[in-house]
Order: sequence, then structure tokens, then C-alpha cells
Amino acid sequence: MNKNKNRITALFGIRYPIIQAGMVWCSGWRLASAVSNAGGLGLLGAGSMYPETLREHIQRCKTATDKPFGVNIPLMYPQIEEIMKIVMEEKVPIVFTSAGNPKAWTGKLKAEGIIVAHVVSSSKFALKCAEAGVDAVVAEGFEAGGHNGREETTTLTLLPPVRKAIDLPLIAAGGIATGQAMAAVFALGAEGAQVGTRFALTEESSASDAFKQKCISLQEGDTVLSLKKVSPTRLIKNDFYTQVQELEDKGAPVEELRTLLGRGRAKKGIFEGDLNEGELEIGQIASLITEIAPAAEVVHSIIDEYNATLRTLSEQHF
Repeated sequence: MNKNKNRITALFGIRYPIIQAGMVWCSGWRLASAVSNAGGLGLLGAGSMYPETLREHIQRCKTATDKPFGVNIPLMYPQIEEIMKIVMEEKVPIVFTSAGNPKAWTGKLKAEGIIVAHVVSSSKFALKCAEAGVDAVVAEGFEAGGHNGREETTTLTLLPPVRKAIDLPLIAAGGIATGQAMAAVFALGAEGAQVGTRFALTEESSASDAFKQKCISLQEGDTVLSLKKVSPTRLIKNDFYTQVQELEDKGAPVEELRTLLGRGRAKKGIFEGDLNEGELEIGQIASLITEIAPAAEVVHSIIDEYNATLRTLSEQHF
């Protein structure tokens, strides 16, 4: 792949247009640095870190790689001012923002020389990103494991209208775990692929072994988009999911759902490995993944598959 012809590799200063999503309880410095060292862009997941924990992970990441890396920051984070201050003080080169208005922080981050990308679930929000002055947009379909759009638009349906709406460098996310999927989203106008679930299930991911083993045993249909009243999230079916579903089916108010969620529910499931009462977030594509591999191996296999797919498609003339 010639990075000189790719706006994502040029923007971030990376070899391959593969971005490791900044996932809660999975994306610490070990995973981010491993992906960056392999030629992709590793992201720290600030959403599950206290401010000083994030600072520690940034500093460790700097030690573990001399390649570009970034931080993913959900704008709903309760200590957002403190988190942003740390990112600026530590001179993090790249920030991906999500779950909020891109106008809130894009200008301040860019004034510090930080490259900003924002995650969207519709072309309407992509246009707001362009107005806010972001450097790149991530269009994430509802196949993804993190916080999704309520519209339930799939990645392949989302990309064309976003591509039509904006001329910014475009990254696709949601349901991408292979080079074939990367080729598919590139055919629809994406210039980079953000990969979450596949990297959550690597050796360097900070998720618990119990969570990883559960995920690689999943079959089609074992995850469901849930918590739509609070913050749409794709969950593995377990006891906690059943409780959520029962509340949603009876029309429970948002506050009752928030009470059930409580504090640390995702930590309990993903990081501590409570497979019954934990909030088990993972993407729909998990059913395709059957082994835990090193992050570098994932990067290289995606690129090899992508190039092989292009060669195969080049022979398909009608």
C-alpha cells in the first residue's frame, strides 16, 4: 500500500491506515504501543481511566513506542476538563473524540497542535464535524461494540452518505476485523479502518482473559444493541443484559436504567471478568474471531488480506 496516496496515513504519520479503537478497559498503553509499533495508530481509551491513570498510560506509551499514538476521549466524560488538560500537557499528538459535540473541544485541541478526529453515526453529524474544523471523521456503524447511534445504521449503509456530505479524510468503523472488510469500506469511500473488537481480543488488550475467551466463543446473534435510552451499546447476552431488557420492555425510565448500570458495570464485566453481572461490550464481528493473537499479527494479517483481496477483485472484470 502506497501511503503517499492515502490521506489517513499522511495525516497521522503512520504506515498503514489501520486505527485501533480506544475501547474502555481494553486499550491501555501495551495495546496502543503494540499497534503503533506495527505500523497502525494505537489509541488509549480514556473513557475507563481516571485522569492520573491516563497520564501514566500516556507516559508509558511514549516509552514503549517512538511512533505516533493518540487518545480516545468520550466527551461525556465527567472530568473532561482535567482529561483535556493532561492531553495538552503531555503533548499527545492525536485525539479522537466521541459521544458529544465536536465544537466543544476541537478548536482548543488544534490550537495546541493536536490532530483531531471525531466519531459520528450519521451524515448530519459528519457535517457538524466539518463545521467544527476536525481533521478527520470516523463513521461508525451499529455493528460496533461501543456507544452507537440510535439510528442503527450499518457501516456499509452509513459510509456513502457521509462520503457524499464531507470531503474530509474518512475512517470507517464497525464490523471491520479482516482485510476483506477493509477493502469493502475503502470501495465505499473510506480511507482508513478503525478496528475495535479484533484488537480487544489480542494478547496486549487489558481486558480479562475470561472476557476474551467468552468473546471468541460467540456465535452469530449473541450480541444485541441495548441501552438505547441511556447510551446505545452492543452487549453480549448474559444475566445483566436480561435485566436491562426486562426494564426496557416494560418502558422503564432512564433513571431506573442508570441505577441498574450503577458505577463500574463495564469494569466488572470486561476488566474483572464477571460474565454474569458485568456489562460485556463487544462488536457484532466477534463471532468471526476464534483466537487471541498478538496485536502486530492482527495488523499485518489485515494488510495482507486487504492486498490479496484487491488482487482478486482486479481479476473480476464483467
